[in-house]
Amino acid sequence: MHRSYHRWDSPALGRSMELLVFGHGGAPCLVFPTSMGRFFEFEDRGMVAALSHQLEQGWLQLICVDSIDAETWYNYGWDTNARLFRHDQFEHYLLTEVLPFVHSINSDQYLMATGCSWGAMHAVNLTLRHPGVVKRVIGLSGLYDIRRFFSTYTDSVYFHNPVDFVAGMDDQWRLDRLRETDIILATGRDDPNVESNHRLSGVLWGKGVGNALRIWDGWSHDWPYWVRMINQYISGHD
Repeated sequence: MHRSYHRWDSPALGRSMELLVFGHGGAPCLVFPTSMGRFFEFEDRGMVAALSHQLEQGWLQLICVDSIDAETWYNYGWDTNARLFRHDQFEHYLLTEVLPFVHSINSDQYLMATGCSWGAMHAVNLTLRHPGVVKRVIGLSGLYDIRRFFSTYTDSVYFHNPVDFVAGMDDQWRLDRLRETDIILATGRDDPNVESNHRLSGVLWGKGVGNALRIWDGWSHDWPYWVRMINQYISGHD
């Protein structure tokens, strides 16, 4: 299996960023780590190995990015707007640096995104905030109401909180792009995040945006479950 390490100094973030690429072709998939996780987490936790057949056959390519969560969502020493401005810089890094890099090594335009737990929030938020960029998103055990991370509710929180900004979205071009997106939300029935999955799914349907909400038995918030989930949903199987 092809595996390559990449590192560069990011103009958007003013710091060095790293990522790993697995696979030599096929649909590219951005992979976000869990809370304050690293770019090598997907490999270390067996998720890459679980997808080895798809990767070796050239059906799928994983681009495992790093996080700066300690500077944004978990940076409680900064005020709300400063933390979310830093996250905007992270999104700018993804859109203007990572995606052009992906396109330079892979001509397939069917971009996917996925992540587990907080990584699911990253994948889904990027997809919803920038309609048309991601063609299929797979959120595994994600949290889609981020208000508890902030002591104040500002416009910045609203525009980064999926259950809120999707409910208020009225731009038909953006909604049409989301209607063309394959959105899969999978979580456990006993997962504390399950309510936000139900809410986001309902908000999307209320805007005419189809999505697949898949509720698994039990807690289902751990790597052995995510291995099964990613294998089930990465190829679009229900």
